[in-house]
Amino acid sequence: MFSQSGLSFPPPNPIKSQHARNSMHVQVPSSATNFGFKNLLETFMVEVYKAENRPLNVPLIAPFTIASSRLEKVENVAIRIELKNGCVGWGEAPILPFVTAEDQPTAMAKAKEACEMLKGCSFITLGAVLGEICHLLPGHQFASVSLLLFSCLGALGSFLLSPVLLSSFGLSGYRHGSTVAEVYGLRTRDTLYLSSVLNFLGLEGLVRAGVEMALIDAAAKSIGVPLWRLFGGASNTITTDITIPIVSPAEAAALASKYREQGFETLKLKVGKNLKADIEVLQAIRAAHPDCSFILDANEGYRPEEAIEVLEKLHEMGVTPVLFEQPVHRDDWEGLGRVSRFAKSKYGVSVAADESSRNLADVKKIVQGELADVVNIKLAKVGVLGALEIIDLARASGLDLMSGGMVETRLAMGFAGHLAAGLGCFKFIDLDTPLLLSEDPVLEGYEGLGAVYKFTNAAGHGSYLHWENVACYICFGYVLHGDLAVSTKKIGTWLSHLQCGVVPRLSVSSSDSIVPDFGPEQSLTLLAYDV
Repeated sequence: MFSQSGLSFPPPNPIKSQHARNSMHVQVPSSATNFGFKNLLETFMVEVYKAENRPLNVPLIAPFTIASSRLEKVENVAIRIELKNGCVGWGEAPILPFVTAEDQPTAMAKAKEACEMLKGCSFITLGAVLGEICHLLPGHQFASVSLLLFSCLGALGSFLLSPVLLSSFGLSGYRHGSTVAEVYGLRTRDTLYLSSVLNFLGLEGLVRAGVEMALIDAAAKSIGVPLWRLFGGASNTITTDITIPIVSPAEAAALASKYREQGFETLKLKVGKNLKADIEVLQAIRAAHPDCSFILDANEGYRPEEAIEVLEKLHEMGVTPVLFEQPVHRDDWEGLGRVSRFAKSKYGVSVAADESSRNLADVKKIVQGELADVVNIKLAKVGVLGALEIIDLARASGLDLMSGGMVETRLAMGFAGHLAAGLGCFKFIDLDTPLLLSEDPVLEGYEGLGAVYKFTNAAGHGSYLHWENVACYICFGYVLHGDLAVSTKKIGTWLSHLQCGVVPRLSVSSSDSIVPDFGPEQSLTLLAYDV
């Protein structure tokens, strides 16, 4: 455990303390976080000078396909918080369609709301301001969101449910073509309301995580301490696996060979879409990288009997995965327990809960029912403080831990890596998504040597963005004024001459007008989020 004596914390200012709002202090687990971080929460006074958010768009090397979705590019949200002492913290909120259930514009709106709240923060402890953020952005509050998801899909109550959807949510007894309203007896008004509710459930947890990252990063920079030391100092390195998405056997073999040359010893294989194809891909990877360890991640794609069949077929091939992640649907608790017991007793394979561990209540249910052996901790799901709370419970209950992410850049993955290295209690590390991006917009930060990430002594997580190179608003539409009719193509050409395809540092809100080089009498109204 890292000694507190190596840290230098500024004493609380007695004048500032008189004005601190302490009613929203957060609970910090005693064993999951070391004294240094807890002390920081209680003594560091936050004075926010500026808080901003912008879209963070990065192309992928190749489309990323899992059992539940296909991602063509990363469209996340970057968060920048500058304190009055000049220190700047950076955070990231990921958007993963069909997993996070929201889009980038919606996340931008919630992030803007959080940033506006932070601009009014002065003379308040770090713990108190994080409590305010948790109150504003509570995230998931329900153990099951199936009903809400259906409501979102069937916002008009007449959405036709396919056999796949019906089967996925345990409703195979309904006929093909059943509507959401028929299945749940919901009125149109109900479905519209629940649709809007769902749009902010997972979203708020994602945005909260990004804001928490930025605040903690700024505070750590203020005292000159790297996050891995602040979180315990157990180590300054981690070793990650690397993911092979759902691809053809030939593509999977080529990736396995490439990763073998780069020094990756553990491959995480996305499965769950087609049982026969999954086995063929596994055989191809085994031939290309015979010495690798396997993690299977079904992303809820299998029924319990299919998950068991996969393990049996792998056993016949002489292959035993080190971990089987989320084999069944997130709400199939009985199925999760059934697969976990079979995998452990028959083959000694651990089963991890990812989508089934969305919050502390889910993890308590997993512990009480002995439904899984491992829980996947993702900051995007529960935030930093929520993650520490779950880590505390898992360790006390004998569950193993996995550190994972959505599809994020080195901003979010670096923070998660610092946490994992500092605590030193994670058995599985899955923080590889920056390696799947075709560009790296993040500057400095950890040093990547193949599968090994080394964290330096730079304060905070040590990485940052060139803020001027990040898009400053999202344009939803335009209205032309004057006699000149300008085509969408021409507008795109005009915008392309500007940095990142948008107007840098422009503050534009609905009904505000700007005048590009179209002529003195013509103006363009941008319907945008002012960030």
